Amino acid sequence: MSKLHKMPIVVGLIGLLACALILEYSVDAGWVMQLVVPRPSDTILAFPEVQADMDLFGNFFVTLAMTAAATLLALIIGVPFGYFLYRNTRYGVAYEGWLAAAFAAPTVLLYPLFLVIFGRSHATLIAMGFIPGAIPIIIQTRQGLLGVSKTLLNVGRSFNVSERDMFWKIQLPSAVPTIFTGIRIGVMYTLVNIVAIEYLIDFGGLGRIVSEMYFRFDTPGTYASIIAVVFVSVFFYWGFGRVEKWLRPV
Repeated sequence: MSKLHKMPIVVGLIGLLACALILEYSVDAGWVMQLVVPRPSDTILAFPEVQADMDLFGNFFVTLAMTAAATLLALIIGVPFGYFLYRNTRYGVAYEGWLAAAFAAPTVLLYPLFLVIFGRSHATLIAMGFIPGAIPIIIQTRQGLLGVSKTLLNVGRSFNVSERDMFWKIQLPSAVPTIFTGIRIGVMYTLVNIVAIEYLIDFGGLGRIVSEMYFRFDTPGTYASIIAVVFVSVFFYWGFGRVEKWLRPV
């Protein structure tokens, strides 16, 4: 990794450390209520306790797996459906507005319906994560393909490139940045929905631990669990960034 790429990481870590020190001092000085926000040092010390009591590490992988499964399902359905809306302009114009409206709706409120259908199970978590994850992927796939340069398409046609090669060698690589914008948005909303449902139905991974710590009034444990959720988000953000660099043309 070059110095140019390391610099933002170093600056970010320094900023995070500075914020933690300021918060530590603010809590000690009584400017911030410890019942609401604990000392960062207390939160760090809470990790071993939460691990021993609630298996934080194991539940981290439960939430990670549920988010990965829901995101994979969203990709399998979202990208082809976005391509369908791109190829069929009439359907694309007709349904894009409805999809945007559905994305803005609080889909988490549908969880009682999925509890009736799937029960209190991992299938409910995956289904609830799939809905907000698929919509931005569909929309951004269509927008990415619509944004492909006409010049590139005309060059491909001038060389008598087949429709299949046109898609895989010209359209998809050009649309990758836009599609991955939708994937990043989708995976974040998928994670939020899954953790929210885990919290509400007291089932699954990290959301269940957040709920348990909250109702015990264990503030450091609650924040330790929330930080674990943030690490899940960071993992997906980093992972999809690596995949995008691999797929994006040089």
